[in-house]
Amino acid sequence: MKKIFYTAFLLSLLSCGEQAPKKQKMVVDGHAQGTTYNIVYISEDGIDYQRAIDSTLIEIDNSLSTYQKRSIISKFNQADSIFEVDQMFTDVFNISKKVFEISEGAFDPTIAPIVNAWGFGFENLHATDSVTIDSLRMFVDFTKIAMNENNVIKEKKGMMLDFNAVAQGYSVDVLADLLETRGINNYLVEVGGELKAKGLNLNGTFWRIGIDKPLENLVERELEAIVNLENKALATSGNYRKFYEKNGMKHSHTINPKTGYPVNHNLLSATVISDNCGEADAFATVFMVVGLEDAKEIISKNKNLEALFIYSNENGHLQTFITDGLSNSIKLKSNKNRRNY
Repeated sequence: MKKIFYTAFLLSLLSCGEQAPKKQKMVVDGHAQGTTYNIVYISEDGIDYQRAIDSTLIEIDNSLSTYQKRSIISKFNQADSIFEVDQMFTDVFNISKKVFEISEGAFDPTIAPIVNAWGFGFENLHATDSVTIDSLRMFVDFTKIAMNENNVIKEKKGMMLDFNAVAQGYSVDVLADLLETRGINNYLVEVGGELKAKGLNLNGTFWRIGIDKPLENLVERELEAIVNLENKALATSGNYRKFYEKNGMKHSHTINPKTGYPVNHNLLSATVISDNCGEADAFATVFMVVGLEDAKEIISKNKNLEALFIYSNENGHLQTFITDGLSNSIKLKSNKNRRNY
């Protein structure tokens, strides 16, 4: 009887001495894809996944970067017709195809030659006369590029793809998957401003994301809203920073594939929340192409998307439009300009 009591007492002492693994906040950051990345995750073992993250980003670039001359997409752009691609290229192609069809062509990665002509692409031609733009429009039609298993086929020589409007969001998804395969279930992954969050931060609350006020030439960052991101991805597109001036006119970096010209409307930024970041990234671009009213119509038909649109009214004042599903997760700097869908 004494032996049994002693054994039980010893086990009790040992169990009291064993502490549960302490959760740690791990931060990994760096430069990639012409921008920065920042990843925060909660770990019980303290393992730093920087090397795996950097290797994955290089792998993505080798597939999807138009700035890498030896990447798969660059080789496809130089090919005459059929070209073999990898799984990453296939994934992004399929996301692009889906958004192309839903947006009725407002999202079209074959716009690459025109983006280059306007000086926003990987060649920066700056040849923006109407004759040049009209001649390049014959190469813009995503229906003329097909995928057959792991081969991509272009119907017309000279057609090119540019996945920059979806690749960073897709990169976020890939890095999030990388963490999850290593047992990380609480994280915030950000690449170039596109994000995906899962679980809780070290304080036990949802990850909080600031949305910038879309104004030019701000000395310090100003926030228009803060979003609690609950197991979702978020992407923002805007015209208030990336543009160039020519002959006294500002040209937006967002090009309408149907016209070949920069957009000109009152929508200043579009923030989209979805289950995956590649899709959110692509739809944010769509909304900046079509403008406020058409963006409202598209999002009303796609219940898997939530959005915050920031636009200027007729007096030049900032206004916001928020979908109903986002209302309880967002806090605006001022509620005076809030309009719900």
